[in-house]
Amino acid sequence: MLVKIGDQVHSYKLLHVLEFDSTRKRMSVIVSETDGTKVMYCKGAEVAILEKTINGPTDTTLSHINSYAEKGLRTLAIAKKVIPQDEYEEMSRKLKEASEAISERDEQLAKVYEEVESKLTLIGATGIEDRLQDEVKETIVSLRDAGMKVWVLTGDKHETAVNISHSCGHVQAGMDVLEIVRKDSVHDVQQSLHSFKERLSIGHQDKKFALVIDGSSLRHAMDGDRELFISVCQGCVAVLCCRMSPLQKAQVVNLIKHSSEKPITLAIGDGANDCSMIQEAHVGIGVMGKEGRQAVRTSDYAIARFKYLRRVLLVHGHLYYIRLATVVQYFFYKNVVFTIPQYLYAFFNAYSQQTLYQSVFLTTFNICWTSLPILLYGIFEQHLRPDTLKAQPVLYRDVSRNKRLSWQDFSFWMLSAVWHGLVIYFGSLLFFDEGILGDKAFGNWSFGQFAYTIVVIVCNLKLGLFSFYWTILSHIVIWGSIIAYILFAIIASCDSW
Repeated sequence: MLVKIGDQVHSYKLLHVLEFDSTRKRMSVIVSETDGTKVMYCKGAEVAILEKTINGPTDTTLSHINSYAEKGLRTLAIAKKVIPQDEYEEMSRKLKEASEAISERDEQLAKVYEEVESKLTLIGATGIEDRLQDEVKETIVSLRDAGMKVWVLTGDKHETAVNISHSCGHVQAGMDVLEIVRKDSVHDVQQSLHSFKERLSIGHQDKKFALVIDGSSLRHAMDGDRELFISVCQGCVAVLCCRMSPLQKAQVVNLIKHSSEKPITLAIGDGANDCSMIQEAHVGIGVMGKEGRQAVRTSDYAIARFKYLRRVLLVHGHLYYIRLATVVQYFFYKNVVFTIPQYLYAFFNAYSQQTLYQSVFLTTFNICWTSLPILLYGIFEQHLRPDTLKAQPVLYRDVSRNKRLSWQDFSFWMLSAVWHGLVIYFGSLLFFDEGILGDKAFGNWSFGQFAYTIVVIVCNLKLGLFSFYWTILSHIVIWGSIIAYILFAIIASCDSW
């Protein structure tokens, strides 16, 4: 491995890689320099590195890290350790034994890593700019306008996380920021939460609050009164959790998912550290990014950019909810309309078990004459234009809390079905009993066929009345289903058969 430093080219031989994990929050490589000297270079979060160092410019490095973090840069501390040959041989043996272990391999490797990554010399720190993707701010603002609570769970340093949260519109100007950071006990965290709850209760109605909590304080909050923590979070417009481990991210999602309000949770991330959170949420979305595809592989849905979440939820989510809600209730509707005449007919045939419809029409009702229209409706229906749904996020509030599948909506469909069934049966009965058709004698099957025809026409036209987005296919399947049924009925009733 060749590395150019200034005008000089240095040669290194890579000996070992101590992989990163979320518990250690660091990774290391052991290399051999040209003269044979064995050196270990270690990088990671400043907290994880500084606790392993015994010398180096600690104060200066911390000052640089804080300065980088305030600018919104992602920071890493770097340290090294020169390893004597005899110590390296012993270290290499332990690493080999741990990596080849059949049982408890991860635990043994972690133990060796902790032993190896010790007595380091601090070198310095780096600050890396991780630019936001396009339209991140617009997406977060739109989701909030749609009535969604947006939480940011990140492993970044406190200052970095706050800076990025402001820049992406998560924490907005004018918000009263409540911070719980660097708390050492459950008691301290509970005191802060009680104080914040009082501020939320006496705050002005137009005042907006944001909560910032770090990983160590969150651990104490989870050990204490969880309901108090949830109550404070629900009173805030924005919640920012920083210095989070992957396990803590999943725990926060689980905590909210099982809270008293039972909200529907969605987690989105692009890195391996987000996998547990994505799997824990009701809906997991992975973003294909530079950090690999682990998040995509563990998610329910995958998108290429964060900005597409806006269209996924506000457009596709809205439309598919309306479609599915109508499809479900329409299936109940058309079968109740279909059944009511058959049910009422039993009172007029002395309970003789005589069916109103012929068996072939009983079979084909759901399969042939009323299936295609609702199938096309469930795929193509658009009660509003996609551009309108995207430009007006507040419209999403109309479908939140499962409003389109409420008892009121379902009762409307059922009452409509019962009413239409009654009108079809008694209307057909009146039509035949009053001699409107003349003195000709019509039998049971003629009466049933007449009622069945009205049922098919009414069910298809009912769906047509609920359709806002008419296409050529819509006309073909609705009018085509009615015409196809009439042709089939004529052929099936032909005397030649």
